[in-house]
Amino acid sequence: MEYNYPDDIKTRLRRIEGQIRGVLRLMEEGKSCKEVVSQLSAVRNASDRALAQIVADNLQRCILEDQESGNPDPGKMVKEAVELLVKSR
Repeated sequence: MEYNYPDDIKTRLRRIEGQIRGVLRLMEEGKSCKEVVSQLSAVRNASDRALAQIVADNLQRCILEDQESGNPDPGKMVKEAVELLVKSR
């Protein structure tokens, strides 16, 4: 099943890509561990938010498609979405 990801998610990921480049630059400049770890923490938080948004958008789309096809119980999909989020940590 092909899915077109929203532009705002792609923008978030490009921003994360820039943050990673910034972390590498800090490392190349010999910046302190505290600065590097702080920026990596920001990357992780941004990545977690992007991941959660992708899973939430997909879950919503799948639930709506299931309801349209006559399956009113989204329980299985919700469980799979939660498992995806748990695995990502």
